[in-house]
Amino acid sequence: MNESKFLSDIEIAQKARMLHIKEIAGRIGIPEDDLEMYGKYKAKLPLTLIDSEKVAKSNLVLVTAITPTPAGEGKTTTSIGLVEGLNKIGKKAMAVLREPSLGPVFGMKGGAAGGGYSQVVPMEDINLHFTGDFSAIEKANNLLAALIDNNLQSKSRNLGLDPRTIVWKRVMDMNDRALRNIVIGLGGTANGIPREDGFNITAASEVMAILCMAQSFEDLKSKLGNIFIGFTFDKKAIYARDLNAENGMAILLKDAIKPNLVQTLENNPCIIHGGPFANIAQGTNTIIATKMGLSLVDYVVTEAGFGADLGAEKFLNIKCVSADLKPKALVLVATIRALRHHGGAKADEYNTTSLDRVTKGFENLAKHIENCKKFGLNPVVAINAFPTDSDEEVEFVIKSCAALGVQAVPSKGFALGGNGTQELAEAVVKEIETGNNHFRPLYSWELNVKTKIEIIAEEIYGADGVDFTSEAMAGLKTIEQLGLNHLPVCMAKTQKSFSDNEKLIGRPRGFRIVIREFEFAAGAGFVIPILGSMMRMPGLPAVPASEGMHIDNDGKISGLS
Repeated sequence: MNESKFLSDIEIAQKARMLHIKEIAGRIGIPEDDLEMYGKYKAKLPLTLIDSEKVAKSNLVLVTAITPTPAGEGKTTTSIGLVEGLNKIGKKAMAVLREPSLGPVFGMKGGAAGGGYSQVVPMEDINLHFTGDFSAIEKANNLLAALIDNNLQSKSRNLGLDPRTIVWKRVMDMNDRALRNIVIGLGGTANGIPREDGFNITAASEVMAILCMAQSFEDLKSKLGNIFIGFTFDKKAIYARDLNAENGMAILLKDAIKPNLVQTLENNPCIIHGGPFANIAQGTNTIIATKMGLSLVDYVVTEAGFGADLGAEKFLNIKCVSADLKPKALVLVATIRALRHHGGAKADEYNTTSLDRVTKGFENLAKHIENCKKFGLNPVVAINAFPTDSDEEVEFVIKSCAALGVQAVPSKGFALGGNGTQELAEAVVKEIETGNNHFRPLYSWELNVKTKIEIIAEEIYGADGVDFTSEAMAGLKTIEQLGLNHLPVCMAKTQKSFSDNEKLIGRPRGFRIVIREFEFAAGAGFVIPILGSMMRMPGLPAVPASEGMHIDNDGKISGLS
């Protein structure tokens, strides 16, 4: 057996033969003068590279997944592997992905640069500070927070903001549960107005969501100005523009708005830009990056976070409608491990062969297939391969998908890179060339927010209906008052189930969902219904991943994954 199969992700990445980023850029027609280089292997790209005519002609492929196990099912690995496979079969393709959040890297989840032989590099840089985008988002977010508290303190320019209604929080890109709920402004009158506050993780900031929804620098400034802050004592809505905050925030984001170019292990181009979570935000990279990729190559492979009921639903109903994007194909990632999970296997049984559990768990995959078709997209199922998969289990999934009119293909990008994904690449190209996929959103934005929620709950989750708490009903009135009824909805719910109860695995039936409250991302351009208790600042596990990381005197890192 080849010993290289036992190398860790970081060991594989460190052995990679990377090309200078100007060579990668040259392969897709980007002149060296257009590059803002961050060393040899990373560069920022100017927005002038976006060509609307080419965007309309190129092929956008969305990679999503079934309801995941805690470890995830390998969407990024599959996305990168698919790009390698497409290039292997002679297509001009690139990946456009999200940036990893630093907090989970040192917490439990690890990095998000792919895995095995389907990775983007330089892996350490991408998973750590990269080109400073997250830092810029954090600073812009916290500038607004500082301006808010400064205005509370001001005597000459005070807007009369009621501190009890302020919804804007500070952020940092680290898992730190102790900062979820804090009190600020203590220490006397010179130190501000005492009030309750808290921190979110940077990926949960509305500034991150805005960066990903903006389509130009002017659009970015406008969206920043539309951030809702709270109400005055006489119930007047206050926005960031009322504090003249948008220009200062945009100045801090002047470089962050530019997409980042890197490469795969097989020296194919990859753009990485933006990184909102998919359970509490839209979970996709920036519109600017996606359009830039479509301007440069014939096939762009992108991903949407968590299961298709979250990331893909938001990608299709929010991002695509906002940016007039029309995906030509959808890849639905499944693993035999996850099907066992949804069939009742416990965590210590995920690697134990069980056709019975896979058969029961297939209901989850079947529901996701059904949902994809509601958007006019016939998915290709990528069975992300693990060594513990049995031939019998894989064959069952292939035949069961075929019975639903869907092709399922084993994807071996983790172990073999592009050599293990050519069959998947051929299946995706074939699906595009049939011309049978015609994307359509699930709902019209012009419907009221309550109706849009009910459509998602019943059509995508399979719920019998939706219940609204008294607080949520008050939120619906505020939505009406603020003129936000025309916005799409960005559902915030657990990623572990179709329902709002993480224990209901598989394909739950006979349930209702409960909308607890609303948040208003008026700047980003969507309303956020909260289902259950959603976490915006993660905590560290008992044994954080950071404890297994090391760096030597030469700066070589180990233990990062």
